[in-house]
Amino acid sequence: MYSILKKEITSYLSSLVAYVTIGIFLLGMGLLLWVIPSTSILAYGYAGLDSLFSTAPYLFMFLIPAITMRSLAEERREGTFELLLTRPLTDGQIILGKFFACVLLVLFALLPTLIYYYSVYQLGAPVGNIDTGAVIGSYIGLFLLGACFVAIGLFSSAISKNQIIAFTIAAALCFFIYAGFELLSPIPVLQNLNIQNLGITEHYDSVSRGVLDTRDLAYFVCMSGGFIWLTMLVIKAQRQKNKKPMWVSLGVIIAVGFLSTLAFTRFDFTKEKRFTISKISQQILGRVNEPMKVVVYLKGDNFPSWAKRLQHATRDMLSDLQAYSHGNLTFEFVDPIANIKGLPDSAQKAVYDSLDAKGISGQAFGVQTENGVSQIMIFPEALIEYKNQGIAVNLLQSRMDAQREEEGAKEAIQNLEYSFSSAIKKIASGGKPLVGFTEGHHELNDLQLKGAITSLSDGYVVGRIDLDKIPLSALTRLKMLVIPKPDRPFTELQKFKLDQYIMRGGRVLWTIDQVNAELDSMRGHGGDQLTFPKQLNLDDQLFVYGVRINYDIIADMSCAPIAVVTGNVGGQPQIITRPWLYYPVLIPQSKHPIVKNLDGILTQFVSTIDTLGVKGTKKTILLTTTDHNKKFNAPYLVSLQALQQEPDPKDFIRAPKTVGVLLEGKFKSDFLNRAVPDGLNEKVDPLPESVPTKMVVISDGDIFKNDIAENSAYPLGYDRDAGETFANKNLLLNIADYLTDDSGLIELRSKEIQLRLLDRAKVRSERLSWQLINNIIPLAFVLVFAIFQHYIRRRKYAH
Repeated sequence: MYSILKKEITSYLSSLVAYVTIGIFLLGMGLLLWVIPSTSILAYGYAGLDSLFSTAPYLFMFLIPAITMRSLAEERREGTFELLLTRPLTDGQIILGKFFACVLLVLFALLPTLIYYYSVYQLGAPVGNIDTGAVIGSYIGLFLLGACFVAIGLFSSAISKNQIIAFTIAAALCFFIYAGFELLSPIPVLQNLNIQNLGITEHYDSVSRGVLDTRDLAYFVCMSGGFIWLTMLVIKAQRQKNKKPMWVSLGVIIAVGFLSTLAFTRFDFTKEKRFTISKISQQILGRVNEPMKVVVYLKGDNFPSWAKRLQHATRDMLSDLQAYSHGNLTFEFVDPIANIKGLPDSAQKAVYDSLDAKGISGQAFGVQTENGVSQIMIFPEALIEYKNQGIAVNLLQSRMDAQREEEGAKEAIQNLEYSFSSAIKKIASGGKPLVGFTEGHHELNDLQLKGAITSLSDGYVVGRIDLDKIPLSALTRLKMLVIPKPDRPFTELQKFKLDQYIMRGGRVLWTIDQVNAELDSMRGHGGDQLTFPKQLNLDDQLFVYGVRINYDIIADMSCAPIAVVTGNVGGQPQIITRPWLYYPVLIPQSKHPIVKNLDGILTQFVSTIDTLGVKGTKKTILLTTTDHNKKFNAPYLVSLQALQQEPDPKDFIRAPKTVGVLLEGKFKSDFLNRAVPDGLNEKVDPLPESVPTKMVVISDGDIFKNDIAENSAYPLGYDRDAGETFANKNLLLNIADYLTDDSGLIELRSKEIQLRLLDRAKVRSERLSWQLINNIIPLAFVLVFAIFQHYIRRRKYAH
């Protein structure tokens, strides 16, 4: 076999056609990756070789058939194949010798592309900011693809004596097996057959990311082995030899393919192991026992680079999740507004209303074009459908603007596994957890909580709870209890029920205003309000659990604006917005998964929180003010006149104040060594200490209140005066997930992915140089090798 391999390589590299073919391949690759804007690495802006591994398969469809077309066709046409058979070689040794020779020639053609890695390495910000492991893994995928195409090319060369026909058949077969099955899969008759799994694309896309799945490896081995087997079958048929021994080889190939479906493992070559699915997600997907479909609406034309990257990462994540779903999870990308152009306004509105009803709203983004900046609608959302139910998944966790597009895309990509796994868990769990909002103490009403209740309703059964009416046995069925801005004191019996609910593992979200301060009251009473402490009768209970909410309010330089009337012109009020120091916008600094990567959170008249040393409980600071704040103890006169004064930043330099705390562990009962309050109509054995549980305390009762206009509720987090949406909704959802879930799913939000960008300044200043380097050096390498090989050959035969 070695003699055949050596002969094939020597023969091929002695031909001018070989160098021309490889040169055209490298020239095409260089132009696509470094010059043409739509596929250029320089235009993409990220330090990676994704473009190489997505473009190479299509160039392989011409390069490899050009290499293999002469392997058997020319031998048979010139009659040298019969001469070859007189040697002491088996048919298998001849075919495998030619196969490995062609594979080595493909590797030789790929060798000059290593200059692309060096170039991206040097252009990274900082230098070297490229995932070498991912590149190595992707080259493995390209090698497997090349071997598969070589086997197809050998088969084509075996069935025809004409090289051109062999080339044409090989190119057509390579294209069909690579992309044909995927193109046919949307046909209604074939939709449920999953024929795309038979195509190379489904398997190559996974490996080309830097992830080697043993099932994909087995696929490439079986596909290559299958076409080698067919080649040997053709050769034996032409020679009219006995084919019986070959059926054993076919059985081995089929057995390898079958065994690969029974068990698998994956090797993630990426530095951050970003394609390694957590055990928690694997367990969630293992409980999906019926078909589940994910429709991703992130598809369209002229996407900005961050949207393309998020689209690509979403596809990768769904592919990874699909690998553990036992074939139950399928996904597709659709453009929801692809066909609405030219439709009447009413028809377009109907399309948007239909999407909105599913929880798909979309956002307008500015995109740089040749004519300036244009607005396009992008839908960074997905819909999971399972057992006639649907749940929307928002892929963006934060606002996107021109200043933080890359960082926002990075945060979204880091949260993809959590976003999908959390939604799948909710829709596949069979029964939604119960969440209650207390009432009876003049808490926020249903309209004020509509945004919060609607947001939670996708994953929870949400209702109002009256502590006077609900027995403790029913209360303990709640996975989470929310106390939303009570305004009247709790009775001892109500506190006892709360306490024993916590002792039995209940989770509580406290959103408490300790000071009576309302902007609407100021506007209705001459612009002033004397803020004073509320008497909620909760201080002693919270103190036992380890926190104290102080009777003060905080002014912060980082704040939201409010609308104020400055005059009246023509009977119309003149309204402007001014920063209102008592509406702090909290920028989370904690790395805890509840608040990690969240945007600003709007608060109103927030108070400070002190944490106390209580044995057995762990305290995590979630929310703090900035270091430009001021505290005012109640009673304190708050006046809208303050809007007319420009605050001096020097007066606000203070250490950040704590306003949100997570408490975890075992809590002592507030009713330890105390009698059970009168009025309890059920038998309860008071527990002196809780089982391990957790709670969140936030010193702002309005943090989960939505704005209201004419008896209509705005979405949670949207502020009319500021005209923007804050992260209050995401905060609520994260808290609910953390408090109600003990699997550790939310820990996936701690996943870190390094942002790998090109140095834009260097790209702008050195663009032409790198374009020349990556187009000339690979061609020069081939030319120098050709001259050297010709020189060696002449010297050899001259003697």
